[in-house]
Amino acid sequence: MKPDWVLGVEVAYTFTQNYLILVANSYPKLLSILSNICQFPHIYTTPEVSKALGQIEEYSTKFRSLSTNFLKIYLSSSMALQAASLLPSAFSIQKEGKTGASVKDSSLFGVSLADHPKTDFSSFALKSKREFGPRKSSAVVRAQAVVTAPAINSDTAQGKKTLRKGTAVITGASSGLGLAAAKALAETGKWHVIMACRDFLKAEKAAKSAGIAKESYTIMHLDLASLDSVRQFVDNFKQSGRPLDVLVCNAAVYQPTAKQPSFTADGFELSVGTNHLGHFLLSRLLLDDMNQSDYPSKRLIIVGSITGNTNTLAGNVPPKANLGDLRGLAGGLNELNSSAMIDGGDFDGAKAYKDSKVCNMLTMQEFHRRYHEDTGITFASLYPGCIATTGLFREHIPLFRLLFPPFQKYITKGFVSEEEAGKRLAQVVSDPSLTKSGVYWSWNKASASFGNQLSPEASDAEKARKIWELSEKLVGLA
Repeated sequence: MKPDWVLGVEVAYTFTQNYLILVANSYPKLLSILSNICQFPHIYTTPEVSKALGQIEEYSTKFRSLSTNFLKIYLSSSMALQAASLLPSAFSIQKEGKTGASVKDSSLFGVSLADHPKTDFSSFALKSKREFGPRKSSAVVRAQAVVTAPAINSDTAQGKKTLRKGTAVITGASSGLGLAAAKALAETGKWHVIMACRDFLKAEKAAKSAGIAKESYTIMHLDLASLDSVRQFVDNFKQSGRPLDVLVCNAAVYQPTAKQPSFTADGFELSVGTNHLGHFLLSRLLLDDMNQSDYPSKRLIIVGSITGNTNTLAGNVPPKANLGDLRGLAGGLNELNSSAMIDGGDFDGAKAYKDSKVCNMLTMQEFHRRYHEDTGITFASLYPGCIATTGLFREHIPLFRLLFPPFQKYITKGFVSEEEAGKRLAQVVSDPSLTKSGVYWSWNKASASFGNQLSPEASDAEKARKIWELSEKLVGLA
């Protein structure tokens, strides 16, 4: 059972999360800090939380009215302080020289720090005083490393060798395909799933609702619409000490009815910035970890879409995917120096999603060309079928959401349930027969997998190379 102070932190986090999500593009580190406090409450110590709160001060102006309870609940909880006083330090604060917000006053969550320069916790069994003051830099809270298990464990009773559990990171695992795949992998008993999600509490509720065993998953905060959040996730994962055996790039933004573009924290059009650039940076930063894994079948999987594959009927539904000469991508997709669309054309929310999926499939092939021979890592993409009931379509018009599932189920026969799609993705993660690299996997009506053919644009090696090089520049790798 969780102690009262942990419940208090979760209540405060729930209280602020809706507003935090709205402004997370500008303040991703605040969301990360609060998420980490909820995620790892038992290994936080009071000095470390105090330092984190001091760093959060930089972002306090926009959250003051909503977040007063967070500070009050923590500082007034004797259980929190007594528990913290008995725990060893397991977190470190690393300063960074860059922040995304300016400090207009010295108040934290509506409580003036200047009025309380020192706080005495002696009544809570902490005999020292903690200094509170303004900070000039942001903080990243990272977990210390834990011991990594070897790939092969000895069975002393039988004298046999058994394969250790694999570790798979799945982005967007709080709903839809990602959640279904996490459940399918966890149920085998052979995998531990890192659910990389924007909303920690949503992911926790989803995992419990799906019946995933607690020991089979870990939730870590990741917002692919922020490159800072991607880097922080990578740092946190590395510090966890876990091996990385499989990375599944699944999360996606789809805004089919949008008339004007939205943008990521770094100024990129939201669909391409999240679906392609966020995953591109994540994959590049974790590639070395995967290469160092001793797991016998390491894989990097990027979820594609039939809508980006123009040699299919679905891929020819207007607006069709078309990357053109990449002039928009070269200009930064920011609608300042260039169009928000990859091809430099007028914005279309549905096309932006389809274009991002073409980038996903081209990126997978470029990973294969550059790294498969030297690393042995399997690089693959897939289209698991039309999950017509998925939340991916939540921004479509109501009539579409009503008619699309029966249309796919009874007319096109392309409908698959989230459960079936999750099993197909889990198959690409772990099936020994699907180790061929550079393949775009699909399934026939008998649910048999096969390597599908991609359209000329989605298999254009020269365009894939250009996208790779432009993406490196945009995410700061070149």
